[in-house]
Amino acid sequence: MSDTRKDHKGRKLWNGESQRKDGKYEYKYQDASGKRKTVYSWKLTPSDTMPKGKRNDLSLREKEQLIQKELNSNLVPGGGEMTVLELVQRYLGQKRGVRHNTQANYNFVVNILKKEPFGQRRIDKVKTYDAKAWLIKLQEDGRGYSTIHSIRGVVRPAFQMAVENDLLLKNPFEFQLNTVVVNDSVTREAISRQQERAFLEFVKNDPHFCKYYEGIFILFKTGLRISEFVGLTVDDIDFENNRIIVDHQLQRTRNMEYVIEPTKTSCGTRMVPMTPEVRDCFATIIANRKKQKKEPIIGGKSRFLYLDKNGMPMVALHWEKYFQHICDKYNSIYRVQMPKITPHVCRHTFCSNMAKSGMNPKTLQYIMGHSDIGVTLNTYTHIGYEDAQNEMLEIGSLPQENVRLPRPKRVS
Repeated sequence: MSDTRKDHKGRKLWNGESQRKDGKYEYKYQDASGKRKTVYSWKLTPSDTMPKGKRNDLSLREKEQLIQKELNSNLVPGGGEMTVLELVQRYLGQKRGVRHNTQANYNFVVNILKKEPFGQRRIDKVKTYDAKAWLIKLQEDGRGYSTIHSIRGVVRPAFQMAVENDLLLKNPFEFQLNTVVVNDSVTREAISRQQERAFLEFVKNDPHFCKYYEGIFILFKTGLRISEFVGLTVDDIDFENNRIIVDHQLQRTRNMEYVIEPTKTSCGTRMVPMTPEVRDCFATIIANRKKQKKEPIIGGKSRFLYLDKNGMPMVALHWEKYFQHICDKYNSIYRVQMPKITPHVCRHTFCSNMAKSGMNPKTLQYIMGHSDIGVTLNTYTHIGYEDAQNEMLEIGSLPQENVRLPRPKRVS
């Protein structure tokens, strides 16, 4: 008697195939990791008719072809049953030398995935529409665009690692984020020169906030990052050569630990020239600086320019609060409201002002400490018609409004 196995229609079944009493087909196999797997279908071949009332599906033979393709590509069918959370944790476990603020962001993403059902999804079950739907849900739940951007910034490379390690065929997060969720983040625009003058004048004359005038003036006139500014010490101000030595930044972790870190990028290490006004402000800060019985030493640095009431260096959060309170007080007094101004707005305003003044982009890139010239050049997009008109007038390409142009000669 022949050992050939056949289905209910008398068709020969291949190795691993069988048909159950209810008519459903199944295929058993071992994946690349040696685990036993089984797939099912009500159809053996694509030409078979789906039984009435059953949900349409691929035939068993079609599923076998997909499985064989994965096995031939040394992929683990099912992604080894790894969850999204497990994948992200494995990806982050390979990170070394991570700065504290970056690590805090990693921990935030992991905590989100622990709370979200999406974090327990098997990675092989996540399709592009699933990824998009999850990000949309995050925004509907109240997450801001920048937060979603940060989450995707961790999850996407984690899935890419799975692709590169032959766990998946495709990264489901390979799409433009702004095509899926609404970019509701507030762009930090530069303020006008008039607004800058009004803001500085208000601070200078205010009986309470005047003690921060020099620091705010420096932020507007140097383009320093706030973390670079708060990290400055007396020794970083080179009065002899009229320059600011920028080679580190000061951060404070969530555990209230003060740390000195390298600049944001290698290009962030630089010498920033001082104008006479900036030089005078630094001189005033140092002259008014209270003598400490014991100077705080952080990462080998001491004699920080600004100290808080506890004798510790002021950090970015201090200055962000000062700016907020100043804006609130200004707007409570004047009818013409001042837009939101932050230390980063000062940096952006300085960059825009230098661009409008015609500074060479490469020079501006150096002063700003940008590693990518594209970041600097983007500042020039804030230049409007009046800026273009003024510059063309300066080089003689446009006539002044009060200059009458000669009439064109009539051709006879």
